[in-house]
Amino acid sequence: MLDTIPIHHPNPDNQAFIAHLMGQKPLTAAPLVEYNIDDSHIQRITTEIFNRPWIPWSRTRSDQQSCLDNFIQIWYRLGYDFVRFERSLRFDEKRVIGKERSWVDQQKGAIQNWQDFEQYQWPKVSEFDFSSYEYINNNLPNGMGFIVSHAGGVFEHLSQIMSFEGLCYALVDQRDLVEAIVEKLGTLTTEFYSQILDLDHVIALWPGDDMGYHSGTMISPADLGQLILPWHKIFARMAHKRGLPYFLHSCGNLTDIMDTLIADVMIDGKHSFEDSIIPVEDFHKQYGKRIAVLGGVDVNILASGTPEEVRARTRDLIEKCDLIGRFGIGSGNSIPDYVPLNNYLAMIDERHKVAHAGKH
Repeated sequence: MLDTIPIHHPNPDNQAFIAHLMGQKPLTAAPLVEYNIDDSHIQRITTEIFNRPWIPWSRTRSDQQSCLDNFIQIWYRLGYDFVRFERSLRFDEKRVIGKERSWVDQQKGAIQNWQDFEQYQWPKVSEFDFSSYEYINNNLPNGMGFIVSHAGGVFEHLSQIMSFEGLCYALVDQRDLVEAIVEKLGTLTTEFYSQILDLDHVIALWPGDDMGYHSGTMISPADLGQLILPWHKIFARMAHKRGLPYFLHSCGNLTDIMDTLIADVMIDGKHSFEDSIIPVEDFHKQYGKRIAVLGGVDVNILASGTPEEVRARTRDLIEKCDLIGRFGIGSGNSIPDYVPLNNYLAMIDERHKVAHAGKH
């Protein structure tokens, strides 16, 4: 039973949302946060719960705008204080094609040597269509903020263009090639952010760059510190220069670089947590007075638990983490298509129930 969804008269407050996460003025209950919601869920919520017609994305501008209208309504009527949106420049990658999905080739990348690098067709920011960012920015309901990003971080695109195996070999055998690719990716991302950070409803920059796996970082902390983190520092500086926080989504175990991310890169918040690595309440105890802690309901619980178990975990995290503050409740990663829709909505509904009880 969903008692609070859809919200018929939302009252978003993006400034209170940011003030809470920055430790300036706490809310009565942790606000909702989310990194990504799968399109299949967006379609079902739009048609089955909101009773709005579904307009798929197409090449026509009117269909694109109708699709974006539905996208905005998802965030608005579920009770978020913001819309988060990302798109990527087009990078050519070698992919393995399956029956229903494709994935990046992890053994053989599009760039394996200097000849590949010289022949690679790098995208041009000047040719990218930013109209979706502009449309969302100009059509937000009152009180809603806009959280933006380029889709995929420097490390992610590096490991996909070279392949992860190719990157690992090149770090030893062709380090100058790795450095050249990183420089290109970082420069393009910087140019990309210079186009969207000045939109007048942007309230935060929240990119994703998965740099870890279950027991550590995917390449050495030293290599990340030399090659990748300086670019995040540049992006954070770009956000801070405009008075915006810099949140980071990064999967895996980042214990060895967390202090660097906070003290040197100067991230303002961290997202992506797995209970099997570190439960979010434990991370929050360690870092919650230094940065915002975003999300944390483990995707395994969201995917395989019952709605009652999701509700219990959601309430438990809010009660524990609100004692310290600077916490936003949401998934530990994202809402993929294999998470049952009822479980996702149970998490949101439970948050609203806790917030409502806190006001009375």
